[in-house]
Amino acid sequence: MYQNEYKRWMEADLIDFDLKKELQDIADDDEAIKERFAVSLQFGTAGLRGTLGAGTNRMNIWVVRQATQGIADWVLTQGGTQTVAIAYDSRLKGWNFARDAAGVLAANGINVRIYDELMPVPGLSFATRYYNCNAGIMVTASHNPAQYNGYKAYGPDGCQMTDDAVAVVYDSIQKTDVLTGAKYISFAEGVEKGLIKFVGDDCKEALYEAIEARQVRPGLCKTAGLKLVYSPLNGTGLVPVTRVLQDMGITDITIVPEQEYPNGYFTTCSYPNPEIFAALEKGLELAKEVQADLMLATDPDADRVGIAMKCPDGSYELVSGNEMGVLLLDYICAGRIEKGTMPEKPVACMSIVSTPLADAVAEHYGVELRHTLTGFKWIGDQIAALEADGEVDRFIFGFEESYGYLAGPYVRDKDAIIGSMLICEMAAYYRSIGSSIKQRLEEIYDEYGRYLNKVDSYEFPGLSGMDKMAGIMTDLRANPPAEFAGKKIAEIIDYTKPEETGLPKANVLTYKLEDGQSVIVRPSGTEPKIKAYYTTKGKDLAEAQAEKDKLTEALTPIFS
Repeated sequence: MYQNEYKRWMEADLIDFDLKKELQDIADDDEAIKERFAVSLQFGTAGLRGTLGAGTNRMNIWVVRQATQGIADWVLTQGGTQTVAIAYDSRLKGWNFARDAAGVLAANGINVRIYDELMPVPGLSFATRYYNCNAGIMVTASHNPAQYNGYKAYGPDGCQMTDDAVAVVYDSIQKTDVLTGAKYISFAEGVEKGLIKFVGDDCKEALYEAIEARQVRPGLCKTAGLKLVYSPLNGTGLVPVTRVLQDMGITDITIVPEQEYPNGYFTTCSYPNPEIFAALEKGLELAKEVQADLMLATDPDADRVGIAMKCPDGSYELVSGNEMGVLLLDYICAGRIEKGTMPEKPVACMSIVSTPLADAVAEHYGVELRHTLTGFKWIGDQIAALEADGEVDRFIFGFEESYGYLAGPYVRDKDAIIGSMLICEMAAYYRSIGSSIKQRLEEIYDEYGRYLNKVDSYEFPGLSGMDKMAGIMTDLRANPPAEFAGKKIAEIIDYTKPEETGLPKANVLTYKLEDGQSVIVRPSGTEPKIKAYYTTKGKDLAEAQAEKDKLTEALTPIFS
């Protein structure tokens, strides 16, 4: 079967020279052919994501056209403006995929608003809402290695598409022949017909205004003298992040030169993910050299931001997504109360795998902290619910442990532009009162207890990887463990049971231990990984880490 599909691709006019050469190179390699053609890339809640290359199980213009035809079929049933917004980041083939998606939509009579330059995820979410679009498409593979690209689909609210809409789109994709099924006209023809238009400067400026309106202490940064090193990790963050920081008065910004400009090969870090040390290494070297107060890095599609903070001894320490989420929640609450800008009955949101320390901070400030499933669209849903009740101003902050932050309802996805702005404002504020981010974090730990949150990832590569992951989750449910590392499990929360959790169904298990610590097990939605999230507590970091190490030792055999 897969050999027949391979032959069909070999005989087709693939346009792209790279695809044709790849197919010729694997002519005698059955395993390579099987890997590319035995299955198709799955269109799931995060859209498509895969390795670039030829075949149904790879990211290429044919798979993108097929997926876009599925989006087009869905949009045509929706009424409204019949418009789709498109953005793309610095990844290889990004513009090709965005341009071909526009050509498919235009061939179906659907209007397109496409950015004329690289733009991050928040730009796409904002444009989708600004132009009252039916849908949005973001061509990105987020923080994956260079050989990947992907395609995120958004609904009219600027959130990633709902499961119901995804199911309809996926059904349509399956009925569309990958090589011949999608309608298509050239980008130039779409422009000539008036169906494809670029996103206007009015939309771009409105995004910056919306972000800058969320400053907690406007004007503070102009006199604080903050010294910053920033890396866009060769992605989309350079223009929007530096624009906003300069607008708010931060001018001492040193850009990491090797990572300044867009480069889809990500030659300075194999994994352009601000969660990992290797991605920040160049920035840290530069920060030490110029003695920066803060080192900041955004991922290629600029929806996530990671930092390293300067410590009193002159060294730099990475701040985890959980720690930054807590620091920002604390800063926004204290600052807005001080400035008299805190709304009545304020609401913040975080994912179920994020730190319980945030619950303690929210309670201290009288903020309702809502827990959502993993995936920022669920935080977007909470904003939408507030908006439907005419109470959208109650939303002050949302975060995920994976370095995603949002402090306003202007978009419905995580936003590294506003994350960068607020982190820098917070650093400038603490600097202005003779303190620091590091000092404030230690004060929070002294007040609420020494929490430690760590994530272990277990990879399951290859075609059988997803089956192995499914088997592990099935076994955990069929044979629930009674203890981990000698600690009794006091409660198991199974998120496949919405009637018990009050949340939509999700393949997640939470184990609450009798000593108040917890383990959450969750398969990744975008990569062949199972993640284990640990929350431990101790009188100090060493004790909390020792507790975590015992749990890791107990759980690792389950995932081997």
